[in-house]
Amino acid sequence: MVNRDVRLSLHADNNLSGRRIVFRRGGIAIRDFDAFRFNDQLSSFRLRNVVDSNAVTLILFADNNFRGATRVYRGNTVVNALGDFNDQASSLIVVGRRLNDNQVARIIANRRPPLGILFVRS
Repeated sequence: MVNRDVRLSLHADNNLSGRRIVFRRGGIAIRDFDAFRFNDQLSSFRLRNVVDSNAVTLILFADNNFRGATRVYRGNTVVNALGDFNDQASSLIVVGRRLNDNQVARIIANRRPPLGILFVRS
């Protein structure tokens, strides 16, 4: 299963420092970062698929329940500073495959993650 190959580390400070939350599998939808006491704290992250560097997509949302402004990242990515999105993320979806623009747009419009992934409500 491709989702077992995904790694995501979220950091409260720039340059992958500060408080850290690590996920060792993909296919996760977090409806509310308050479930981890991490709402509006994300400043940097590392996203990767250890087998296929292109097969991973992360969608960050500024508001709970997959609402608000979004940022989309595909493939192995290290973001040392989120810039204008710093300390704004409140929910996310990460999957162990590369989603195309239409798939991402559908997720954003419907505010529903793809089927078959772990759903963290709060």
